[in-house]
Order: sequence, then structure tokens, then C-alpha cells
Amino acid sequence: MPHTYTQIHIQCVFAVKFRQALIQPEWKIQLHQYITGIVRNHKHKMISINSMPDHLHMLIGFRPDQSLDLMRFVKGDSSEWINKQRFIHVRFRWQEGFGAFSYARSQLKTVIRYIENQEEHHRKRTFIEEYKRFLDRFDVEYDQRFIFTNPQ
Repeated sequence: MPHTYTQIHIQCVFAVKFRQALIQPEWKIQLHQYITGIVRNHKHKMISINSMPDHLHMLIGFRPDQSLDLMRFVKGDSSEWINKQRFIHVRFRWQEGFGAFSYARSQLKTVIRYIENQEEHHRKRTFIEEYKRFLDRFDVEYDQRFIFTNPQ
């Protein structure tokens, strides 16, 4: 076959280090735009992105010739950018690790709506509850000790 055709949709979820509420409404749209640029520079398609003060969700149309190592660039480059912008008075870092969950095209509208309505969802459920729910729903085995880093 002379060409490769794929349809891969991945939702990535990751938290601010120690789950600190550092992402502020005044600059979160700029953060989303910056991360979208990183994703596009790696030739993927940003479908939806939204964040809460302590974590971020993004849904990507993923090309198959790059691994989820893309997240190293997203998290590293965006941390560096936030720090250079001096949006906050402490050093910004994302927590190690992330969740990545795949979806069929038929599920995209539901996932997009979910990402867009994060504020509403978190009135009912904490980030930790949400994240564990993803892991359980996708049958991902995990060790409770390694899901989150507690504040020191």
C-alpha cells in the first residue's frame, strides 16, 4: 500500500506538580494556544483542550509515526514557557506521568463536550476521583502509590 491512512484519537490528562492550583483564568487560554502550537508543530491535530487550575485535558488526532513521547515535549516546553512568561511567582512544573486514553470517532462529540465542560464536572467530582474513574473505565491497572505525588 503506497500510503498510510489512520484515525487515532487520544485524550491526554496530566496534572500540575503536587496538584497545585496554579493555572490561572487570566492566562489559561494562552497556555491552551501554546500547547496547541506544540501539538501542531509535531504534525498532530488538536481537537479539544481545556484545563482546570490543577490539571489539563486535551484530545488529539494522533499521527502514527510518533509515540506518546509527544507528551515530553508538551509538558517540558509548556512548563518552560509558563516560567518565562512569569505568570506565577513560583516555578511551574507538571507532575510526572500522564493518562492517555483512546477513542473511536463515534465517541468524539461526547469526549469534546466532556473536555469543554470541565468546570461543571468538577463541581461533582475531584480530579483524583475523575482520574481513577478513567483508569477503571479503561481497565488500566495501577498502583495507588504512583498515581499522584503528594505535597511535601
